[in-house]
Amino acid sequence: MGDNDWKKRLGVVYSTNPDFNYDAQESAAEAETLAPARQKLLVSLERSGRAGKTATLVRGFVGSADDLAALGKTLKTRCGVGGTAKDGEITVQGDLREKVTALLLSLGYQAKRGN
Repeated sequence: MGDNDWKKRLGVVYSTNPDFNYDAQESAAEAETLAPARQKLLVSLERSGRAGKTATLVRGFVGSADDLAALGKTLKTRCGVGGTAKDGEITVQGDLREKVTALLLSLGYQAKRGN
């Protein structure tokens, strides 16, 4: 039954080749996490789409989602606020640009304060 799983083949164009063998491989492999010294992170402030509340954004992280979540958790616990880490960026509640930039620099990242 595992060889004929139709959910893995959604969006595949039909082939008339009798020798065609469909390989269900993960085409979107996660990027390998760069060393902290090679990461160039930008710390900025955003208010749009948040009902006027400010949020500090950390953009530019290159790596796996697990490493992004771990860095996000570290920043949130050291700042004592909430936030999220998804889609390659970390969101920390509040205007904590200076503190987040200092924490990233102390962890060995190349962090730069944006706006």
